[in-house]
Amino acid sequence: MASPSHEVELGLGTAMAAETWRQLMPVDLSFFRSETSQRLRAEGRAEGRAEDVLLILDTRGIEVTEAARERITSCTDLDALRTWLTRAVTVDTADDLFTEPTA
Repeated sequence: MASPSHEVELGLGTAMAAETWRQLMPVDLSFFRSETSQRLRAEGRAEGRAEDVLLILDTRGIEVTEAARERITSCTDLDALRTWLTRAVTVDTADDLFTEPTA
């Protein structure tokens, strides 16, 4: 359910009073700086990066086993996902993402 202040804003629509109302209403942005918000953003970045890894492998026609897919999608380590994203461009198999390349 929307807050009463939100209901008032919606009710004002495009009336001139709507702009005055918006200027008078304080905006609480503390949630966006909270630990919970930071954690949710990090989870979103990890999820997006995992999707990118899978997209590259799929685009290249590389088969991804269920185990590899689970490992990629459940990973929350952004550094590992970045490494896998870089490797996804050149590996021959999905499992090669998880091993250090040999020189």
